[in-house]
Amino acid sequence: MDKNKNNEHNGLVIGRHAAMAALKGTQAVNKVYVQEKLKSDAVSEIIALARRKSIVVSRVPKAKLDFLSDQQNHQGVAVSVAPFQYATLDDLFSRAKEQGEAPFFLILDEIEDPHNLGSIIRTADAAGVHGVIIPKRRAVQLTATVSKTSTGAVEYVPVMRANNLTAVVKELKKRGVWIFGTDMAGQDFRQFDGSAPTAIVIGNEGKGISPLLKKNCDGMLTIPMTGHVQSLNASVAASLLIYQVYTSRGK
Repeated sequence: MDKNKNNEHNGLVIGRHAAMAALKGTQAVNKVYVQEKLKSDAVSEIIALARRKSIVVSRVPKAKLDFLSDQQNHQGVAVSVAPFQYATLDDLFSRAKEQGEAPFFLILDEIEDPHNLGSIIRTADAAGVHGVIIPKRRAVQLTATVSKTSTGAVEYVPVMRANNLTAVVKELKKRGVWIFGTDMAGQDFRQFDGSAPTAIVIGNEGKGISPLLKKNCDGMLTIPMTGHVQSLNASVAASLLIYQVYTSRGK
């Protein structure tokens, strides 16, 4: 791999929605790249916002954006940002308190696909999840692809990185949060009441939830299926469970 290319690709947010969210968010923005001769209302809005914030806007050839984005679909816009800022557990609880709501968190156990992580964060933002917890190792981290897939929701949903998810679960339980995992044998998720302080654990795309983490859950939820394939994509399963909590809270 080209070392310079890898360095330039790090800290890059691509796509129009993600770029606008980055400019409106709290993360430091270094520079905005816009494809030369590209004209649209969305692009004009991005340029205007960047200039109001005194951020340098650079018009570049499409080939340059292709290079910076590692040939991803950048929609003619890329934003160079400082590394994503991860939250603390206290930040997550503070967010719930500020909104006057019982805490609602997601714990993602070794999610590896950046598109899954981005989709989950997008749904989490839509349904008022107060924070997402991911492990530091053996899992995808916040990247440009995650940001683009989330359509910029990474700017609004606090994400915490944990050295040990089991230790975090134990701390959450001490603070009065109920932990629920997903399993083929469990309570039908459609009857689940998530109005109490709740954290939902979503397992790895292939292996599911690790045995130790599952052992520390207060209960398991199952998503009934009648088809031949008895499994769902991680982001789809997360969406169903997130909206069950959302609905049970009367939202």
